Amino acid sequence: MDELHNMKVAVLATDGVEEVELTEPVKALKDAGARVEVINLKHMPIQGFRHHDKGAMISVDHGIDEVNPNDYDALQLPGGTLNADSMRRDPRVIRFIQVFDKENKPIAAICHAPWELVSAGIAQGRKLTSYESIQDDLRNAGAEWVDQEVVVDGNLVTSRKPADIPAFNREMIKLFSQQPVRAT
Repeated sequence: MDELHNMKVAVLATDGVEEVELTEPVKALKDAGARVEVINLKHMPIQGFRHHDKGAMISVDHGIDEVNPNDYDALQLPGGTLNADSMRRDPRVIRFIQVFDKENKPIAAICHAPWELVSAGIAQGRKLTSYESIQDDLRNAGAEWVDQEVVVDGNLVTSRKPADIPAFNREMIKLFSQQPVRAT
């Protein structure tokens, strides 16, 4: 598989990330030929979680102040309640996401990560899914929330939970492969 050859993908995550929602999509993206960079709020390792329990420490490539969203072709947002709640409150993350949406670059968000889409102001009028506990937040932001393992709406692909990762990865790679790769 080399559908994403030369594509550069940003993964925004911080402490409290649902470990498999970062590691499995990153592996799938790399297996498809993408160059993937994990970006934290600071340039330091992230504490992963396996639902409520601490998981592995995850290495990062950059802190958010060290990167420019224009240098990436696609964006992946892993879930985890603590991760998504921290990320959506950071104006740097919101600006990063907004640049991707404004330029119609693909964004993949799973579990609680659609909270970040709400905070970035890009959920309204979109068909999305998420972890079921935040469906009211998405509806209140003007999204059409559906209970499906994966939903694609324009430049967005969303998914509900770790059990949906195979479908999420499949649709994420399909959507990302439609994005022209910027000149390097």
